[in-house]
Amino acid sequence: MFCDTAKVSLKAGKGGDGAVSFRHEIYINKGGPDGGNGGKGGSIIFVADKDTNTLIDFRFNPILTAENGGNGSGTRSAGRSGKDLLVEVPIGTVVKRDGQVIADLTHDGEKAVIAKGGDGGFGNAHFKSSVRQTPVIAEVGEPGDEFEAELELRLLADVGLVGLPNAGKSTFLSVVSNAKPEIADYPFTTLTPNLGVATIDRHDILIADIPGLIEGAAEGKGLGHDFLRHVDRTAVLLHLIDVYNNDAGEAYHIIRRELDKYSDLKNRPEIVALTKCEGVDQDIIEMQIQSIRQHNPSANILSISAASHQGVDDLLRLLWQEIKKSKEQKGRETQALSQTTEINLGENRPEVQNSQAGLPVISLSTQELRNTWSVTLDDNGVYHVTGEKIEKFARRTDLSNYASVNRLRDIMKKLGIRAELTNQGAGPDSLIEISGKTFTLVEQY
Repeated sequence: MFCDTAKVSLKAGKGGDGAVSFRHEIYINKGGPDGGNGGKGGSIIFVADKDTNTLIDFRFNPILTAENGGNGSGTRSAGRSGKDLLVEVPIGTVVKRDGQVIADLTHDGEKAVIAKGGDGGFGNAHFKSSVRQTPVIAEVGEPGDEFEAELELRLLADVGLVGLPNAGKSTFLSVVSNAKPEIADYPFTTLTPNLGVATIDRHDILIADIPGLIEGAAEGKGLGHDFLRHVDRTAVLLHLIDVYNNDAGEAYHIIRRELDKYSDLKNRPEIVALTKCEGVDQDIIEMQIQSIRQHNPSANILSISAASHQGVDDLLRLLWQEIKKSKEQKGRETQALSQTTEINLGENRPEVQNSQAGLPVISLSTQELRNTWSVTLDDNGVYHVTGEKIEKFARRTDLSNYASVNRLRDIMKKLGIRAELTNQGAGPDSLIEISGKTFTLVEQY
């Protein structure tokens, strides 16, 4: 069964907790802290696989979980890292989180970390110093990423067949390739995409036959976006129109109107082919061609018959020329991008030059450091602190360990957060919330 969309719940592994431990051996006085660090949680990694062609497995296994990291222990023993979960997906899979694309796997063997495992917490051996020789601080492991991902499969093909239902797309694909799509003399025979490889002059062309469009498809009518997502990646559009259509120009205009509304398909190279032309008078063919040119005077139009193979080779050669041009254009764009090495760091950003490496070294001002976090007060009198760095410290703080909480308070003081809380009216017993951890501004006795 072909399946090109799915939703899956992802839960990466939690990092292991650091240990609070002190070395206790006979004849060794004051052995010192030896609590080991927790292991890193396993990540969920998607791998593009050429032998996988559907997302159906995610319909039956909608929850993916990676292994947690092990806790640290005495004798500076670190916890074992959790195993990464490798998940095979079809080439062309797009992964979204909250509607935003976070991965696009377009090559066989390409990997992407979709959900990152949490870091392990430090054990108390990590916090030993000349002024803190017996620390009782240990961090808890960070939780791994946990969210629902939306998966879309977008076929990777050189040519996308477009046209109204029953325009002859499946017949064309079956003739020029080894594909065996369902063919019948009624609309919407094709309900799922089909891929075929056509060969012309020793060149292979990957062609996608996708369900027919109707008016309003860009708004989701009919097969709508189920079709359009697959044609989005193709290098060339082959627009097939039934020569027996009452108005070939109107049929052409309907499809073009839908394509123009979706992504950048309106700028994609296009070749138009009138199908089923065997035995049709040339006058009728010319009349239909002129009808199409009323909507697009520069349209590249051919007449073919898949059943009799009339004009098929010429069409395939023309397709290959367009594909070749598209690949050359992409190659030039990639080369130009790789040659662009100049980085604009901003006119007002202070910097000094590293005399050894010749690299710009960024000097952040106090105000810029201040902007890495923010404080807000809610209606319940709770102060919420946000910021990547302080949130990471908070996630690794064990609220049941008074020394760990006091360490977090010290970090807040060094970053200027405590001063900002005071400016906003926070008192010693005010509640502070950071990354789901709630505690008071000052230790309560």
